[in-house]
Amino acid sequence: MIFATMPAQAQTFTVLHNFAGSDGSFPYAGLTMDQRGNLYGTTAYGGHTGGNCGTSGCGTVFELKREGSGWILDTLYTFTGPDGNSPEARVIFGPDGNLYGTTTYGGTADQGTVLKLSPPPSACKSALCPWRETILYSFQGGSDAEQPQLGDLVFDQQGNIYGATPYGGDQSNLCYQSCGAVYELTPSSGGWTESLLYRFTGGNDGADPFAGPILDSAGNLYGTTAYGGSTYLGVVYQLAPSGSGWTQNVIYTFPYFGQPYGGLISDQAGNLYGVVADMDSNPDPVYELTPTNGGWTYNQLYSLSSYVGSMAKLAMDSSGRLYGTTLLGGPEVFQLTFSNGQWIQTGFSGSAGYYPYGNVILDAGGNVYGTASEGGTHNDGVVFEITP
Repeated sequence: MIFATMPAQAQTFTVLHNFAGSDGSFPYAGLTMDQRGNLYGTTAYGGHTGGNCGTSGCGTVFELKREGSGWILDTLYTFTGPDGNSPEARVIFGPDGNLYGTTTYGGTADQGTVLKLSPPPSACKSALCPWRETILYSFQGGSDAEQPQLGDLVFDQQGNIYGATPYGGDQSNLCYQSCGAVYELTPSSGGWTESLLYRFTGGNDGADPFAGPILDSAGNLYGTTAYGGSTYLGVVYQLAPSGSGWTQNVIYTFPYFGQPYGGLISDQAGNLYGVVADMDSNPDPVYELTPTNGGWTYNQLYSLSSYVGSMAKLAMDSSGRLYGTTLLGGPEVFQLTFSNGQWIQTGFSGSAGYYPYGNVILDAGGNVYGTASEGGTHNDGVVFEITP
């Protein structure tokens, strides 16, 4: 595929919030937007200190509301340790309107949790009205999953929840800290039942799925592993329902470049898109996988400049433009547009905030929103907006 790089277009970078520690710090995850345009996210540290949280804090869940020409941050929940510690993934809205997410640590075995946050039951009459937390599941480690880290959750139409953890599951000596697993949480008798759909072995099937899976209309799950495969540079996998279980298929193994930490997105035609964080000073490929005659065809759409470290999944707007973030090289937020037979890169390097681990999101007006895990006024990270 032919590609070209163009100078950044005239855009405006605005910091919507500078974290200060007490209201959260190090927002690794991206954001979620509600129908009113309010933003929701997590910080891995900050908030409550002491006890299991130490001096860094156990993390928070926040909302940024539009107010006049500005934005106001409300801390919806502050973790204290046993109820969860270090939320590194996004929160998402479930079918019931509540927020769902994970923490990397905390829970009964300190191996992470899956949680639900619900608004206060009645109108808030004070300045501080935290949301109510319910722990849906505490990971146990060992043969169970553990430490979900960066992976998003996804719901199916029946209300089941799917996710992945880079560790836990299989205890193969091919992996540094076990090989990871894909799990399902099913509503059951007023609670939730966890089952592991697949345990990675570290062989040709892959290892360490840092990103959460996505679902297609047929109920198949798709995701990436950062390691494993025949080259040990990562794979793209499919999990297909099969009778009473699931069948894992490797649909692509990365050859000489690898480490796809970021997950996948799909378009209406069922094509998959992702980006690879090659950490060996090679360019980072942005790729497409297209269903073809019962298999998949790999197509490299664009090659980002060497050693930029793109860790997040992409975003796509209604015109098919792709957006992503990079950690180590400019522009930190990039846009890819297909025009006249080639993909053209434009982007923006912000002057406040750095290390954007999470993906960006877009509103109907084409404004881009995201987080940078560090930088800002207090070096605790920022939430930013880029307007066309």
